Amino acid sequence: MTTADTALAELLNSRIRDVPDYPKPGVLFKDIAPLLADAEAFGALTRALAERATELGATKVVGLEARGFVLAAPAAFAAGLGFVPIRKQGKLPGAVFRRSYELEYGEATLEVQCDAFAPGERVLVVDDVLATGGTIGASLDLVKEAGAELAGVVVLMELGFLDGRERLAGHLGGAPLETLVTV
Repeated sequence: MTTADTALAELLNSRIRDVPDYPKPGVLFKDIAPLLADAEAFGALTRALAERATELGATKVVGLEARGFVLAAPAAFAAGLGFVPIRKQGKLPGAVFRRSYELEYGEATLEVQCDAFAPGERVLVVDDVLATGGTIGASLDLVKEAGAELAGVVVLMELGFLDGRERLAGHLGGAPLETLVTV
């Protein structure tokens, strides 16, 4: 990690608020609202994501519902690229590719529009948190099914104790997985 990477991580981490016992007792929620409200920190995050998109040769930036939208859309704009949302089932019109995945207590389904990517486009996937890897893994499968190539994945925060990174290895196909803050 470079000095600039360390400084960015420290800035971002200083703006992430811990909320104990939310959404249920025993959970320590990491609230990114203060980071988003701080122009300096949000700007630094947006620039870092845009730079990675450019460095990785991305042609589109994908954001995962819902907080991934807030991070990916301004990064795509700053990099001069298009933005593609991956949404929960039933939220996108038209033909979609669909992928279900396991949650801690149940199952969820994500979708992307079938015409979201031209064949061979390079995609950077952006999300706010890597926990168990289920949401990101399903999203990576959707990107491939829709005909795009994975340029990489960047997440704001990784909950390292949940081993999501290991669960994503088979979905990455050699593309980099980067986190800006590790908890």
